[in-house]
Amino acid sequence: MQNLKVYNSLSGKKEVFKSIEKKFVGIYVCGPTVYNKVHLGNCRTFISFDLIYRYFKHLGYKVRYVRNITDVGHLEDDSENAEDRIIKKARTEKIEPMEVVQLYTVDFHKTLSLFNILPPSIEPSATGHIIEQIEIVKSIIKKGYAYEINGSVYFDVSKFDNSYKYGKLSKRNIEDLISNTRNLDGQSDKKNPHDFALWKKAEPQHIMRWKSPWSDGFPGWHLECTAMSRKYLGEKFDIHGGGLDLKFPHHECEIAQSEAINDGKECVRYWMHSNMLTLNGKKMSKSTGNSILPEEIFNGKNSLFKKEFSPEVVRFFMLQAHYRSILDISEDALLASEKGYKKLCDAISQLSEIETNKETTGFDVTKWISNCYGALNDDFNSPILIAKIFDAVKYINSLNTGIESINKNDFKLLEEKIKFFFHEILGLNLIKSKSKTKENNYIEELINLIIDIRNKARFDNDFETSDKIRDSLLKLGVKLKDSKKGTEFKID
Repeated sequence: MQNLKVYNSLSGKKEVFKSIEKKFVGIYVCGPTVYNKVHLGNCRTFISFDLIYRYFKHLGYKVRYVRNITDVGHLEDDSENAEDRIIKKARTEKIEPMEVVQLYTVDFHKTLSLFNILPPSIEPSATGHIIEQIEIVKSIIKKGYAYEINGSVYFDVSKFDNSYKYGKLSKRNIEDLISNTRNLDGQSDKKNPHDFALWKKAEPQHIMRWKSPWSDGFPGWHLECTAMSRKYLGEKFDIHGGGLDLKFPHHECEIAQSEAINDGKECVRYWMHSNMLTLNGKKMSKSTGNSILPEEIFNGKNSLFKKEFSPEVVRFFMLQAHYRSILDISEDALLASEKGYKKLCDAISQLSEIETNKETTGFDVTKWISNCYGALNDDFNSPILIAKIFDAVKYINSLNTGIESINKNDFKLLEEKIKFFFHEILGLNLIKSKSKTKENNYIEELINLIIDIRNKARFDNDFETSDKIRDSLLKLGVKLKDSKKGTEFKID
């Protein structure tokens, strides 16, 4: 099998994957801040890393997949008076902050379950790791890269940059950061505007607070991922992932914190980032009304799309683009994905109807399998994998019509692998057939009656009539398929 290549955001190129420990992979992905319902952009990130998680498990690795829950410390901005998003939501809703956390954590899990996303190995929360975060702050202060002022502790970016390098992930240099940073009101405690908080002193009205050597307060947002990744994956681990929007400043600050403790040694071997999701060609934004929640797509209760789309179709749509590509979601795009997904499900469902032959014609099953793995080994290229699966779909349809043939061994291999890639790697399920209504039964009987009339015309060599019936039904969305077993129909 080909070597697995992974695009490393740090080096800006694809690299052959080599785990730090043999047959063990440690993955850390930044999870949600649970102050609101999870948005589609986040879902795309978690669907992308779900495929990556599934493939590593298939390759035989023991995978420890850590995805955190941010339930404290994610401020609205970097000013001294910035408000915690969860506390602001709690005040607006007139409930406790931990009620907000519980409500939206449950919603997050429910949504990801609908997308058939596997749960991580460990899902730690920021509030469950306050002690570890305090210890890291102590270590950074001891190393000389943080300072305390008025009960808050800040990371000294300039001092760190003099010793090592700040900005290497996002390809920024400290001079540009200094020149592009303006002094904001309330930032006077910092030595430099680009320094970031490790620990914040809580104001009297701040509900979520913990005791520390510096003050009653709470940890800075960037600190939690450093603490939890180190605890569960070690000082250095294989993959750190998240959305592209986290590359700077969040992931850049994580690198600085870890390297400050580790005397400049790298903490992560491969950095991976999923790209953004746009809506109708524009950036998603609640303020402009150009936004939609997953549940609004599933139930059709929105002003953007005319119909509902299932979680399976939305997942399939997202996997049709490479995780590093910008993906635009629109009704036309979802309709195309829905049609393709149904075509794929139909082909897999029809596998049981295929009769094997003595020889295989028109398709090299072994080469097809190799090409599928080749797509996955090329930085988890799901759109290429899906394209290869559609090559197999075309072949399955030709087998059903008797145009091509397949021997028993090749058929067993094809059936096993197409189902494996569909279910186990892409994480998709076959569309569940809806229960037939009385109206549906009438429609089916009418079409079968028309097929009987067409078959009689064919038997009488009246091909003009039989072709006219076939073409007329096709215009109405009813596709006929003639085979040795007879004529079947499919409604698109």
